[in-house]
Amino acid sequence: MSGSGGARLSHNLGVSQPPADEYRARLALRQATFAQLTRVDRRFSHARLGVFSLLVLLAVLSWRGTSPFWSLAVPAVALGVLVQRHDRIVRARDAAARAMTFYERGLARIEDRWSGTGAIGERYVDDRHLYANDLDLFGAGSLFELLSIARTRAGEDTLASWLKAPAARSEIVARQQGVAEITNALDLREAISIVGTEAATVKSDRLLTWAEAPELLSPAWVRWLALAMTVVMVGTIALWLTTGISNPMLVALAVQVVFAWPQQKRVERALHGADEAARELDVLGHLLERLEREHFSSSRLAALRHDLVTGPAVASGAIHTLHRFVEWHDWQHNLYFLILSMPFMWGTHLAWAIEDWRRAHGRHIRQWLAAIGEFEAFSSLSAYRFEHPDDPFPEILEPTADSAPVAVYDGLGLGHPLLPAARTVRNDVSLAGPTQLLVVSGSNMSGKSTLLRTVGINAVLALAGAPVRAQSLRLSPLAIGATLRIQDSLQEGRSRFYAEITRIREITDLARGPLPLLFLLDELFHGTNSHDRLIGSSGVLRRLLDCGAIGLITTHDLALTAIARALAPRAVNVHFEDWFDEGEIRFDYRMKPGPVTRSNAIALMRAVGLDVPES
Repeated sequence: MSGSGGARLSHNLGVSQPPADEYRARLALRQATFAQLTRVDRRFSHARLGVFSLLVLLAVLSWRGTSPFWSLAVPAVALGVLVQRHDRIVRARDAAARAMTFYERGLARIEDRWSGTGAIGERYVDDRHLYANDLDLFGAGSLFELLSIARTRAGEDTLASWLKAPAARSEIVARQQGVAEITNALDLREAISIVGTEAATVKSDRLLTWAEAPELLSPAWVRWLALAMTVVMVGTIALWLTTGISNPMLVALAVQVVFAWPQQKRVERALHGADEAARELDVLGHLLERLEREHFSSSRLAALRHDLVTGPAVASGAIHTLHRFVEWHDWQHNLYFLILSMPFMWGTHLAWAIEDWRRAHGRHIRQWLAAIGEFEAFSSLSAYRFEHPDDPFPEILEPTADSAPVAVYDGLGLGHPLLPAARTVRNDVSLAGPTQLLVVSGSNMSGKSTLLRTVGINAVLALAGAPVRAQSLRLSPLAIGATLRIQDSLQEGRSRFYAEITRIREITDLARGPLPLLFLLDELFHGTNSHDRLIGSSGVLRRLLDCGAIGLITTHDLALTAIARALAPRAVNVHFEDWFDEGEIRFDYRMKPGPVTRSNAIALMRAVGLDVPES
C-alpha cells in the first residue's frame, strides 16, 4: 500500500499511547501550566501596581523637595523590568490557553463531538462544483470542519483545493508520505496552531498586492543623489559647528528641499505601505521560523522547507529585516527625532531601503504563503491520521503504460467519516473487473444515499492524500461527479429536473476526459415519468459505461432495476432492506445482492397516520 510508512520527527518518537489518552495527558499539562501562569500573572499585576504607586509617591515627594530626584530611578527601572517580564508571562499563558483549545478540539474530533467546533469553510461552497455540495465537503458538519486545523487563510485555501480537485497519483503518494512522516509530530502541530492563531488575521490579498505592486521609486540614480546630499549635509553641519559658517549648510538645505519635494508623496507611499505589510509579515515570520527549524525526510515537506531557507535570505530573516526598517520609520513619529532626522533625509533613505527589500523579496511572499498553506494542509491530514489510527492509506493503482486508464474502486468495510463511529454500518463496494455499475434499490431512509456519499467522500479523501474510513481501499486516479444535492433555483428560473439534467450533461462530458470517472447518481431522473425515466437512464448509463466510467445509482422505482439486467455483466443490482417491527420501520443499512423485492411505502404512510385505502 503506497505511502503507508513514513519517518517520525525525532522529538515525537515517544508518542505511543492511544490518541485520546495522549491528548488528555497533554491537555492536563497545559491546564496546569495555564493555572500556574495565571497565578504568576496575578502576582506580577500586584507587584506592578505596588511599584507604580511607589513611583508616584516618590515623584510627589521629589516635587515637594522632601526626597531627592534620583530616588525615582530605582522604582522606574524596577517597573520597566516588571513590565517586560510580565509581558512574557502573559504571552506564555495565552499560548497555554491556545494549546488547551488545540487538544480540546482534538478530543472532540476523536469522540465525535466535533461538529460546530471548527471552521466550516463556508466560502468554498460552490453550487456548480460537481461533487462538493453532494458529498458535504464544506459547511456545518462537513469534511472540511472535521479535517481542518489550519489557522491561516492560505492553509484553509490549500486544504480546500486538495478536497475539490483529485490529484495525480505521484502527488497523492508524495502527500501520503508527508502525512505519514508528521503523524506523530504533536509538538509541531501544537506549535503551528499556537503561532498560527495570530496569523489567522493576515490579509493575504492585500499583502500580495503590496509585495507585487510596481516600483514606487525610480530611477536608481535618484537614490545615489539623495545619498550624496546627505553626505554634503553632514559636511556642512560639521563646518558650521566648527567654524560658525552657516551659508553652505543653508544652501544644502535649500537644494535638498527642492530635490525632495517632488518625491515626497511617493516616499510617503513607500513608507506607509510597508507599515501594515510588515506587521502582517511579522506574524507570519514567527510561523515560518518554526517551520525552518524542522528537518524532513519526505520529498514534499523537504521541498517546502527548502523554499523557505533558500533565495536571497531565509524567509524569517528577511521578514525581520523589513520589520526593523518599519521600526526605524516609527521613530519619526517622535517630533524631536523627526526634526533632527529631516536634514539627513532619513525617510527617503528608508523608503529606498524598503523598495530594495520589496524588489528582492516581494516576489517570494506568494511562495512563503503557499508553503505555509501546504504545511497546514499536511498538518490537518496528519492530525486526522493520528486521531483515527484504524483508518489506512488507500492503495493508489498505477496505470499500465500500454493501455488506457482503467477505473477501479475496490473497498472493504467502507464507513462514512462524518458519522459517529458507534452508529456507522460498514459495507463492501467493488467496482472492478467487469462490474462498472451498482444499481442500488430500496426504500427511502434505507441507506442508499448514505452509501453513495460514503463511496464518494472516501474517494475524495483518497485522492487528496488522506487516510480513508475503511478496512482497505484500492482505487485508480479518478474524476468524480455526483447528483445527490441538486436543487431548483428560483433566482435562475431553473427547476430541479433541469438542474439535474444539466449536471448529468456536465458529468458525461467529464467522462470523456483524461481521467476515468466515478459517478454517483441519486434517484436518477426522478423528476419525470417512469417511462421517460427508464429510457433516459438507460441511455445515459450506457454512454457512461462505454466511456469506461464506474459508479452507483440509487432508485426506489423497481422498474429501474431492469437496467442492470440490460447492461449485464457491466451492471449489478444490489439493495437495502427494511421491515416493520411492532409498528415501526427498521433498517439494518447493510447492502445485499440483487434488487429489492418489496416496497413498504404504503405501510409507512399508514404508520405515520395517513388515511390510505387498502387498494
